[in-house]
Amino acid sequence: MPISSNSQFAQIYWTKYLQPRREAFAKVIERAKMRNEIQVDVDPGLIFDSMSGIMLYALIFPPETESWTKYVRRALHLLF
Repeated sequence: MPISSNSQFAQIYWTKYLQPRREAFAKVIERAKMRNEIQVDVDPGLIFDSMSGIMLYALIFPPETESWTKYVRRALHLLF
């Protein structure tokens, strides 16, 4: 059963798992903005979602020519 068809599970997963991680990640991004390491208009939620998607995809379809870590780093570098 996909998470989208179980709203109670989706809400618990969002509240207990995803939201705290997104909030912590947003703090890291805000600190990087203050240090002028990244552009001030960067959307922390979009970065988090993009990174999560890349990592999930690589878990489901493991790269054949390089390690998972190298693939994810290379994909993120390309994206950002």
